[in-house]
Amino acid sequence: MSVSHATVHPVEDPPTTDGEDAPRVRMKDMEGMPGTRGGLALRFSQFMFAAAALVVMATTTDFPSVPAFCYLVAAAGLQSLWSLLLASIDIYALLVRRSLRNCRIVSLFTIGDGITSTLTFAAACSSAGITILIDNDLDSCRENHCVQFEIATAMAFISWFIALPSFFMNFWSLASR
Repeated sequence: MSVSHATVHPVEDPPTTDGEDAPRVRMKDMEGMPGTRGGLALRFSQFMFAAAALVVMATTTDFPSVPAFCYLVAAAGLQSLWSLLLASIDIYALLVRRSLRNCRIVSLFTIGDGITSTLTFAAACSSAGITILIDNDLDSCRENHCVQFEIATAMAFISWFIALPSFFMNFWSLASR
């Protein structure tokens, strides 16, 4: 069996330095990653648009009659809660100057962002389809709250669009380990 040994291929030891002169090599956190100001701004924006979609849709009287609109309310509620939770974690990390580069934490953020953004996108798409059905095909916007439905759907799409950078940053950070 042909195995390489240290005596065959010697490797030099890296030079040892004192503890105070040791160079520190650490990858800088990119803005938008968890625990940064950009990440906090993304989370807060996600929360605001998801909460706006939730409030606008929930203030209409006839949203419970359409399952797609109920799904939008549920998805926007979940997105707003998730974003608010992670925004509070970002605030804590910024206050105590702690990096959130732990593999388990980043995995949890990535999975949560993936699930909530997928649910929000699916809810926004189904609500957009129903809104177009009510407005264009059935031509019954006079009896319904089409403007509120369209605003809530647009807010859900914007919330999903803002959630994408958070997901991709976390996924990229996790994949680059």
